[in-house]
Amino acid sequence: MKPAPTPPSVPPVPWLRANGFLLGLVAAVLLGFLLPGPGSREGFLHPGVLNNVGIALILFLQGLSLAVEKIKSGAANWRLHLIIQAFTFLVFPLVGLVFDAALPLVWPDVPGSIRDGFLYLCVLPSTISTSVVLTAAARGNTTGALFNAALSNLVGVVLTPVLVHLLMRHGGGASSSAFAPLLLKITLLTLLPFALGMLLRPSLKAWVDARKAWSARLSNGIILFIVYTAFCDSVEQDIWHRHGLLLALPTLAAVVVLFAFISLLVHYTCRALKLDREDSIAAYFCSVKKTLAMGVPLAALIFGERADLSLILLPIMFYHPLQLLVNGFFASRWARKASGLSDGPEGG
Repeated sequence: MKPAPTPPSVPPVPWLRANGFLLGLVAAVLLGFLLPGPGSREGFLHPGVLNNVGIALILFLQGLSLAVEKIKSGAANWRLHLIIQAFTFLVFPLVGLVFDAALPLVWPDVPGSIRDGFLYLCVLPSTISTSVVLTAAARGNTTGALFNAALSNLVGVVLTPVLVHLLMRHGGGASSSAFAPLLLKITLLTLLPFALGMLLRPSLKAWVDARKAWSARLSNGIILFIVYTAFCDSVEQDIWHRHGLLLALPTLAAVVVLFAFISLLVHYTCRALKLDREDSIAAYFCSVKKTLAMGVPLAALIFGERADLSLILLPIMFYHPLQLLVNGFFASRWARKASGLSDGPEGG
């Protein structure tokens, strides 16, 4: 009797696809250290021009891809909207201020750029795609999540720079005389292309929806280019040599503490307000998540003249994979509870 043939090994394509963007972030950072010249401020890639064009294109694609027709059905749940938007643009920034004041007590030599990065992380809007996907996976209020994630991104285009201006007087915010031109530039490069994309969506809906993967890859490629150029500038200006590469470890630890604290705060607030299970799930995922897709382009506009942009981006670059990992676990756990596979109907 012949032995059964050995089944062919499955190529690791699904894992690579699922983690391609995170691997791309690592590659962009390494490339910035190894080959900083082309992407630096005076490099032949002209990052100032390409970044501006890329930012406008990202926001145009986001507006083009936003399913406004699906958002309308979730617009009436004002209590859920109030909780999510208050956490995104009020509670989270206030936590950021407390965190900014406490950080030097446990990390005395923390660079000001890292402190700015944490404050910037705290004033960013929520993600759109992953907030909705995780809410749907956990069997929460998907339409409510979609409405609030989209709303926070629309509002965040203007409100995030305003909050940066108000909260970062010690170095991150622009002066009053420079802020108005900065806000105008941000509006022209973000809100205008976003609105144009939304206006064109009704006539291009079928074409765009059939090419979502292509649109996501293009946006991710632009984000990776911006990250690469940010690290090029910091390497050229000797920022990392001055602060040391071990800066990443305490930054990661601080990100974990911030994420854990805000997660518990959202969870117990939803309990105190007696939100039902579906609304609690949507409130959690939309309130604790912060967008890297919007965060990197906005940072390039707000802090574009600073050589330490890579340090400012470090907290959000750590926060992004952490929120995906932990929230993916929660979504799976809450989905099992909804299916009756474990005790208790509530998401813990």
